[in-house]
Amino acid sequence: MLIRAVSFVFCLLFSTPVMAACAGDDLRETLGPEERDRLESALDGVPYADGNHWKATRGDSTLHLIGTMHLSDPRLDGPVARLRDTIESADLLLLEMTNEDEAALQSRLARDPSLLLMPDATLPELLSEDEWAQMSEALTARGMPPFMAARFQPWYVSVLLAVPPCASVQELSEGGMDARIEDIATSAGVPRAALEDVETIFAAFAGQPREMQLDMMLSALVDPAISEDLFATLLASYFDETPAEGWAVSSILAERYSPIEPAAAAEIFAIMEQALLIDRNTAWIPVLTEAAENHDVVVAAFGAAHLPGEGGVLDLLQAEGFTLERLPF
Repeated sequence: MLIRAVSFVFCLLFSTPVMAACAGDDLRETLGPEERDRLESALDGVPYADGNHWKATRGDSTLHLIGTMHLSDPRLDGPVARLRDTIESADLLLLEMTNEDEAALQSRLARDPSLLLMPDATLPELLSEDEWAQMSEALTARGMPPFMAARFQPWYVSVLLAVPPCASVQELSEGGMDARIEDIATSAGVPRAALEDVETIFAAFAGQPREMQLDMMLSALVDPAISEDLFATLLASYFDETPAEGWAVSSILAERYSPIEPAAAAEIFAIMEQALLIDRNTAWIPVLTEAAENHDVVVAAFGAAHLPGEGGVLDLLQAEGFTLERLPF
Protein backbone atom coordinates (compact mmCIF):
# COMPACT_ATOMS: atom_id res chain seq x y z
CA MET A 1 0.00 0.00 0.00
CA LEU A 2 2.88 2.33 0.58
CA ILE A 3 5.45 1.53 -2.03
CA ARG A 4 4.29 3.85 -4.77
CA ALA A 5 4.07 6.74 -2.33
CA VAL A 6 7.71 6.37 -1.32
CA SER A 7 9.32 4.72 -4.35
CA PHE A 8 10.21 7.97 -6.05
CA VAL A 9 11.86 9.24 -2.86
CA PHE A 10 13.85 6.02 -2.59
CA CYS A 11 14.98 6.38 -6.21
CA LEU A 12 16.11 9.96 -5.64
CA LEU A 13 18.65 8.62 -3.18
CA PHE A 14 20.01 5.72 -5.21
CA SER A 15 22.29 6.11 -8.19
CA THR A 16 22.40 2.33 -8.69
CA PRO A 17 19.25 0.55 -7.49
CA VAL A 18 19.57 -3.05 -6.36
CA MET A 19 18.48 -5.26 -9.25
CA ALA A 20 17.85 -8.87 -8.30
CA ALA A 21 15.10 -11.47 -8.38
CA CYS A 22 13.12 -12.34 -5.26
CA ALA A 23 12.19 -15.98 -4.72
CA GLY A 24 10.36 -16.30 -1.41
CA ASP A 25 7.84 -18.87 -0.21
CA ASP A 26 4.15 -18.37 0.61
CA LEU A 27 4.13 -18.47 4.41
CA ARG A 28 0.40 -19.16 4.62
CA GLU A 29 1.31 -22.81 4.29
CA THR A 30 3.43 -22.62 7.44
CA LEU A 31 0.74 -21.40 9.85
CA GLY A 32 0.52 -23.56 12.94
CA PRO A 33 -2.75 -24.64 14.61
CA GLU A 34 -2.89 -21.65 16.94
CA GLU A 35 -2.12 -19.25 14.12
CA ARG A 36 -4.77 -20.86 11.90
CA ASP A 37 -7.32 -20.51 14.68
CA ARG A 38 -6.44 -16.84 14.95
CA LEU A 39 -6.77 -16.42 11.20
CA GLU A 40 -10.18 -18.11 11.09
CA SER A 41 -11.35 -15.95 13.99
CA ALA A 42 -10.08 -12.79 12.31
CA LEU A 43 -11.90 -13.64 9.07
CA ASP A 44 -15.17 -14.80 10.65
CA GLY A 45 -17.98 -12.57 9.37
CA VAL A 46 -15.68 -10.08 7.60
CA PRO A 47 -17.74 -8.28 4.94
CA TYR A 48 -16.45 -8.38 1.38
CA ALA A 49 -13.46 -10.50 2.38
CA ASP A 50 -12.66 -11.67 -1.15
CA GLY A 51 -12.45 -10.07 -4.58
CA ASN A 52 -10.26 -7.46 -6.27
CA HIS A 53 -12.91 -5.99 -8.58
CA TRP A 54 -16.30 -4.78 -7.40
CA LYS A 55 -19.06 -2.67 -8.95
CA ALA A 56 -21.04 -0.28 -6.76
CA THR A 57 -24.26 1.17 -8.16
CA ARG A 58 -26.69 3.76 -6.83
CA GLY A 59 -29.33 5.12 -9.15
CA ASP A 60 -27.69 5.89 -12.48
CA SER A 61 -24.19 6.05 -11.01
CA THR A 62 -21.61 3.27 -11.32
CA LEU A 63 -18.33 2.89 -9.46
CA HIS A 64 -15.83 0.21 -10.45
CA LEU A 65 -13.57 -0.44 -7.47
CA ILE A 66 -10.29 -2.18 -8.34
CA GLY A 67 -7.97 -3.41 -5.62
CA THR A 68 -4.38 -2.93 -6.69
CA MET A 69 -0.89 -3.74 -5.52
CA HIS A 70 1.82 -1.17 -6.00
CA LEU A 71 4.33 -3.74 -7.21
CA SER A 72 5.31 -5.11 -10.60
CA ASP A 73 4.60 -8.75 -11.35
CA PRO A 74 4.10 -10.58 -14.68
CA ARG A 75 0.91 -12.11 -13.27
CA LEU A 76 -0.70 -8.66 -13.60
CA ASP A 77 -0.84 -9.05 -17.40
CA GLY A 78 -4.07 -11.04 -17.26
CA PRO A 79 -6.08 -8.77 -14.94
CA VAL A 80 -4.89 -5.65 -16.75
CA ALA A 81 -6.00 -7.07 -20.11
CA ARG A 82 -9.40 -8.05 -18.72
CA LEU A 83 -9.94 -4.63 -17.13
CA ARG A 84 -8.84 -2.59 -20.14
CA ASP A 85 -12.33 -2.06 -21.57
CA THR A 86 -13.69 -0.99 -18.18
CA ILE A 87 -10.90 1.55 -17.73
CA GLU A 88 -11.10 2.93 -21.27
CA SER A 89 -14.89 3.42 -21.05
CA ALA A 90 -14.79 5.29 -17.72
CA ASP A 91 -15.60 8.98 -17.37
CA LEU A 92 -13.09 9.40 -14.54
CA LEU A 93 -10.25 7.45 -12.95
CA LEU A 94 -9.52 7.97 -9.26
CA LEU A 95 -6.16 6.89 -7.83
CA GLU A 96 -4.33 7.21 -4.55
CA MET A 97 -1.79 9.37 -6.38
CA THR A 98 -1.62 10.51 -10.00
CA ASN A 99 1.57 10.79 -12.01
CA GLU A 100 1.32 14.57 -11.82
CA ASP A 101 0.97 14.49 -8.03
CA GLU A 102 3.94 12.18 -7.77
CA ALA A 103 6.07 14.43 -9.97
CA ALA A 104 5.12 17.49 -7.91
CA LEU A 105 6.01 15.77 -4.64
CA GLN A 106 9.24 14.45 -6.09
CA SER A 107 10.17 17.97 -7.14
CA ARG A 108 9.37 19.32 -3.69
CA LEU A 109 11.42 16.67 -1.93
CA ALA A 110 14.34 17.21 -4.26
CA ARG A 111 14.34 20.86 -3.18
CA ASP A 112 13.44 20.30 0.46
CA PRO A 113 13.67 16.76 1.90
CA SER A 114 12.68 17.95 5.39
CA LEU A 115 9.45 15.94 5.15
CA LEU A 116 11.57 12.83 5.66
CA LEU A 117 14.16 14.13 8.11
CA MET A 118 14.33 14.51 11.89
CA PRO A 119 15.24 18.09 12.77
CA ASP A 120 16.56 17.38 16.26
CA ALA A 121 18.19 13.96 16.38
CA THR A 122 19.85 11.18 14.45
CA LEU A 123 19.16 7.45 14.49
CA PRO A 124 22.55 6.57 16.06
CA GLU A 125 21.62 8.87 18.95
CA LEU A 126 18.23 7.23 19.42
CA LEU A 127 19.31 3.59 19.10
CA SER A 128 21.66 1.44 21.07
CA GLU A 129 25.01 0.67 19.49
CA ASP A 130 23.89 -2.86 18.66
CA GLU A 131 20.57 -1.67 17.18
CA TRP A 132 22.33 0.88 14.97
CA ALA A 133 24.79 -1.79 13.82
CA GLN A 134 21.89 -4.05 12.79
CA MET A 135 20.12 -1.13 11.13
CA SER A 136 23.27 -0.17 9.23
CA GLU A 137 23.68 -3.71 7.96
CA ALA A 138 20.04 -3.87 6.81
CA LEU A 139 20.24 -0.51 5.05
CA THR A 140 23.53 -1.36 3.36
CA ALA A 141 21.98 -4.59 2.05
CA ARG A 142 19.36 -2.43 0.34
CA GLY A 143 21.93 -0.12 -1.24
CA MET A 144 21.40 2.70 1.27
CA PRO A 145 24.58 4.11 2.90
CA PRO A 146 23.81 4.31 6.63
CA PHE A 147 25.20 7.85 6.92
CA MET A 148 22.53 8.99 4.46
CA ALA A 149 19.78 7.39 6.53
CA ALA A 150 20.99 8.64 9.90
CA ARG A 151 18.59 11.61 9.96
CA PHE A 152 15.63 9.92 8.30
CA GLN A 153 12.36 9.79 10.17
CA PRO A 154 12.12 6.30 11.73
CA TRP A 155 8.82 5.61 9.95
CA TYR A 156 10.48 6.17 6.59
CA VAL A 157 13.30 3.77 7.41
CA SER A 158 10.67 1.16 8.32
CA VAL A 159 9.17 1.55 4.85
CA LEU A 160 12.58 1.13 3.22
CA LEU A 161 13.18 -2.02 5.27
CA ALA A 162 9.82 -3.46 4.22
CA VAL A 163 11.28 -4.03 0.74
CA PRO A 164 13.61 -7.06 0.81
CA PRO A 165 17.23 -6.64 -0.29
CA CYS A 166 16.54 -8.75 -3.39
CA ALA A 167 14.25 -6.06 -4.86
CA SER A 168 14.51 -2.58 -6.30
CA VAL A 169 11.66 -0.28 -5.31
CA GLN A 170 11.87 1.41 -8.71
CA GLU A 171 11.79 -1.92 -10.52
CA LEU A 172 8.83 -3.08 -8.45
CA SER A 173 6.68 0.04 -8.59
CA GLU A 174 7.02 1.14 -12.22
CA GLY A 175 5.00 -1.80 -13.51
CA GLY A 176 2.54 -1.99 -10.62
CA MET A 177 -1.20 -2.29 -11.10
CA ASP A 178 -1.82 1.39 -10.37
CA ALA A 179 0.74 2.51 -12.93
CA ARG A 180 -0.65 0.19 -15.60
CA ILE A 181 -4.22 1.35 -15.02
CA GLU A 182 -3.17 4.99 -15.18
CA ASP A 183 -1.27 4.38 -18.44
CA ILE A 184 -4.39 2.87 -20.03
CA ALA A 185 -6.56 5.78 -18.87
CA THR A 186 -4.06 8.35 -20.09
CA SER A 187 -3.84 6.76 -23.52
CA ALA A 188 -7.65 6.64 -23.74
CA GLY A 189 -8.05 10.27 -22.69
CA VAL A 190 -9.85 9.39 -19.45
CA PRO A 191 -9.55 12.22 -16.88
CA ARG A 192 -7.65 11.30 -13.71
CA ALA A 193 -7.79 12.62 -10.16
CA ALA A 194 -6.46 11.71 -6.74
CA LEU A 195 -8.49 10.35 -3.85
CA GLU A 196 -6.48 12.36 -1.34
CA ASP A 197 -3.87 15.05 -0.94
CA VAL A 198 -0.44 13.85 -1.96
CA GLU A 199 1.00 14.29 1.55
CA THR A 200 -1.72 12.35 3.38
CA ILE A 201 0.23 9.14 3.74
CA PHE A 202 3.31 11.00 4.99
CA ALA A 203 1.20 12.73 7.62
CA ALA A 204 -0.29 9.40 8.73
CA PHE A 205 3.19 8.13 9.52
CA ALA A 206 4.78 11.32 10.78
CA GLY A 207 1.90 11.95 13.16
CA GLN A 208 2.82 8.89 15.20
CA PRO A 209 4.90 9.40 18.37
CA ARG A 210 8.62 8.96 17.82
CA GLU A 211 8.88 6.03 20.23
CA MET A 212 6.22 4.20 18.24
CA GLN A 213 8.06 5.02 15.02
CA LEU A 214 11.26 3.59 16.48
CA ASP A 215 9.45 0.38 17.45
CA MET A 216 7.99 0.23 13.96
CA MET A 217 11.46 0.59 12.48
CA LEU A 218 13.02 -2.03 14.75
CA SER A 219 10.17 -4.44 14.04
CA ALA A 220 11.16 -4.39 10.36
CA LEU A 221 14.62 -5.81 11.12
CA VAL A 222 13.83 -9.35 10.01
CA ASP A 223 16.12 -11.85 8.32
CA PRO A 224 16.42 -11.10 4.57
CA ALA A 225 15.14 -14.58 3.67
CA ILE A 226 12.06 -14.02 5.83
CA SER A 227 11.60 -10.62 4.22
CA GLU A 228 11.45 -12.34 0.83
CA ASP A 229 8.92 -14.84 2.17
CA LEU A 230 6.73 -12.04 3.53
CA PHE A 231 6.89 -10.38 0.13
CA ALA A 232 5.92 -13.62 -1.63
CA THR A 233 3.02 -14.15 0.79
CA LEU A 234 1.70 -10.66 0.13
CA LEU A 235 1.77 -11.26 -3.63
CA ALA A 236 0.20 -14.71 -3.39
CA SER A 237 -2.76 -13.48 -1.36
CA TYR A 238 -3.30 -10.66 -3.84
CA PHE A 239 -3.51 -12.97 -6.84
CA ASP A 240 -5.78 -15.32 -4.87
CA GLU A 241 -8.09 -12.28 -4.48
CA THR A 242 -8.18 -12.69 -0.71
CA PRO A 243 -7.35 -9.20 0.60
CA ALA A 244 -8.89 -9.74 4.04
CA GLU A 245 -6.89 -12.93 4.51
CA GLY A 246 -3.74 -11.22 3.25
CA TRP A 247 -4.08 -8.45 5.82
CA ALA A 248 -4.88 -10.84 8.67
CA VAL A 249 -1.97 -13.12 7.78
CA SER A 250 0.34 -10.11 7.67
CA SER A 251 -0.67 -9.26 11.23
CA ILE A 252 0.00 -12.81 12.44
CA LEU A 253 3.35 -13.02 10.67
CA ALA A 254 4.37 -9.60 11.98
CA GLU A 255 4.05 -10.94 15.50
CA ARG A 256 5.78 -14.21 14.59
CA TYR A 257 8.89 -12.68 13.06
CA SER A 258 9.18 -9.25 14.62
CA PRO A 259 12.32 -8.83 16.77
CA ILE A 260 10.31 -6.72 19.22
CA GLU A 261 7.80 -8.11 21.73
CA PRO A 262 4.71 -9.64 20.06
CA ALA A 263 2.37 -7.37 22.02
CA ALA A 264 4.26 -4.30 20.80
CA ALA A 265 4.21 -5.61 17.24
CA ALA A 266 0.43 -6.16 17.46
CA GLU A 267 -0.07 -2.63 18.80
CA ILE A 268 1.95 -1.15 15.94
CA PHE A 269 -0.04 -3.12 13.39
CA ALA A 270 -3.35 -1.95 14.89
CA ILE A 271 -2.27 1.69 14.99
CA MET A 272 -1.08 1.64 11.39
CA GLU A 273 -4.25 -0.17 10.27
CA GLN A 274 -6.25 2.69 11.73
CA ALA A 275 -4.06 5.42 10.23
CA LEU A 276 -3.29 3.90 6.84
CA LEU A 277 -6.50 2.03 6.08
CA ILE A 278 -9.54 2.90 8.18
CA ASP A 279 -9.05 6.67 8.48
CA ARG A 280 -8.19 7.01 4.82
CA ASN A 281 -11.14 4.84 3.77
CA THR A 282 -13.48 7.15 5.65
CA ALA A 283 -11.93 10.22 4.03
CA TRP A 284 -12.25 8.70 0.56
CA ILE A 285 -16.01 8.06 0.71
CA PRO A 286 -17.10 11.68 0.08
CA VAL A 287 -14.66 11.82 -2.86
CA LEU A 288 -16.07 8.60 -4.30
CA THR A 289 -19.72 9.55 -3.81
CA GLU A 290 -19.24 13.02 -5.29
CA ALA A 291 -17.48 11.52 -8.30
CA ALA A 292 -20.34 9.04 -8.74
CA GLU A 293 -22.90 11.85 -8.62
CA ASN A 294 -21.09 13.83 -11.32
CA HIS A 295 -20.04 11.03 -13.69
CA ASP A 296 -21.85 8.06 -15.15
CA VAL A 297 -18.99 5.57 -14.76
CA VAL A 298 -16.06 6.02 -12.38
CA VAL A 299 -13.13 3.66 -11.90
CA ALA A 300 -11.35 3.91 -8.56
CA ALA A 301 -8.09 1.98 -8.18
CA PHE A 302 -6.34 1.71 -4.82
CA GLY A 303 -4.55 -0.81 -2.62
CA ALA A 304 -6.58 -4.01 -2.27
CA ALA A 305 -6.37 -3.94 1.53
CA HIS A 306 -8.75 -0.94 1.48
CA LEU A 307 -11.61 -3.02 0.03
CA PRO A 308 -12.67 -5.55 2.72
CA GLY A 309 -13.83 -5.50 6.28
CA GLU A 310 -15.85 -3.27 8.57
CA GLY A 311 -14.71 0.23 7.76
CA GLY A 312 -13.47 -0.94 4.37
CA VAL A 313 -14.42 1.03 1.27
CA LEU A 314 -17.02 -1.54 0.17
CA ASP A 315 -18.67 -1.66 3.60
CA LEU A 316 -18.76 2.14 3.78
CA LEU A 317 -20.25 2.45 0.29
CA GLN A 318 -22.98 -0.04 1.19
CA ALA A 319 -23.83 2.18 4.15
CA GLU A 320 -24.19 5.07 1.66
CA GLY A 321 -26.87 3.14 -0.23
CA PHE A 322 -24.75 1.54 -2.95
CA THR A 323 -25.43 -2.00 -4.16
CA LEU A 324 -22.25 -4.07 -4.41
CA GLU A 325 -21.51 -6.77 -6.98
CA ARG A 326 -18.27 -8.72 -7.31
CA LEU A 327 -16.93 -8.83 -10.89
CA PRO A 328 -14.21 -10.88 -12.58
CA PHE A 329 -10.65 -9.75 -12.04
